[in-house]
Amino acid sequence: QVQLVESGGGLVQSGGSLRLSCAASGFTLDAYYIGWFRQAPGKEREGVSCIIQREKNTDYIDSVKGRFTVSRDNAGNTVYLEMTSLKPEDSGVYYCAAYRPGVFERMCKLGASYRYWGQGTQVTVSS
Repeated sequence: QVQLVESGGGLVQSGGSLRLSCAASGFTLDAYYIGWFRQAPGKEREGVSCIIQREKNTDYIDSVKGRFTVSRDNAGNTVYLEMTSLKPEDSGVYYCAAYRPGVFERMCKLGASYRYWGQGTQVTVSS
């Protein structure tokens, strides 16, 4: 069974840090590009960050640049999102998702058609 499972969410004070994990089962993550998304209540889901098979190429939305770091452990079939200097506006349910890139695709895209999605983990940042 193909599955992505997020963990590591929780309640943290403004300025604090969390590390989210996205563990894959039923398929090998290293063939896929991985994205992190979040959705706050009453808002649309937005892409936060993505990473290709190798950590060299990553992308972030402007609001998290310098604060969030995406990484992956292909041997462990897990992707991480390290979040520091958290702000209340970072609160939401965080999802990881995976898509298989085209042959010549060298950069991940937050707007791609992600095939597999996790169930999400809640992040709440108090002011």
